[in-house]
Amino acid sequence: MSVDPSRHLVPTRFLDADHPEVVAFAREATAGASTDRDRAVRVFRAVRDGVRYDPYSIDLAPEALSASATLRRRRGFCVSKAVLLAACLRALGIPARLGFADVTNHLATPRLLARLRTHVFAFHGYADVWLEGRWVKATPAFNASLCRKFGVAPLDWDGETDAVLQAFDGDGRKFMEYLCDRGVHDDLPLAELIRVWHEVYPHLLDDQGAAVPESGDFAAEAEEARSPTGRRSSSGRRGRRSCR
Repeated sequence: MSVDPSRHLVPTRFLDADHPEVVAFAREATAGASTDRDRAVRVFRAVRDGVRYDPYSIDLAPEALSASATLRRRRGFCVSKAVLLAACLRALGIPARLGFADVTNHLATPRLLARLRTHVFAFHGYADVWLEGRWVKATPAFNASLCRKFGVAPLDWDGETDAVLQAFDGDGRKFMEYLCDRGVHDDLPLAELIRVWHEVYPHLLDDQGAAVPESGDFAAEAEEARSPTGRRSSSGRRGRRSCR
């Protein structure tokens, strides 16, 4: 089947690749780059480290989930950061779309896991990028400074191979794995995300599908989790399940 990546270049409701701030950010991050792969890698790192991962700042209002909104806030979660990366790539003329999957035992803290009431992170987001004639996955979720607090290397990307998650923690224990794939999309499927989160985290959403607000310092929790008294166990409820 032929592939036409050109349709993954146009701006969308959430991937507002034509927004002046998104365009400026993408161009600044890739100044001096000579190839699409180099540009893609540079903008990946800019999104990864220039937008702080903050699972307590999740806002599911449509106006809060556009790429430009995440760029202005300079913080977000895996989905909003994937949206920003894909939009920046489109602004650079590089086809990109969004991919989603459920994963288990993600980079987390005891407090966050208690809030979720599960080790399953549903609708984890990543960017799917068209480079050199094929799709390559890239996850910009966890900024390098946060990874250092967890004692893991930041997830890097070479533009050639998939970079989707850290498979091991700082002690060499396997602690992140995919449970199921939720497919790729040209734009953020917000209604579907909310439907799934209602099933997996009913206590985190109100009747209108808005995220219940929560305050916290995830970076400080990460440092505490790595301390001798606070280090989390790698155990937990796991197991594969099908996505619906």
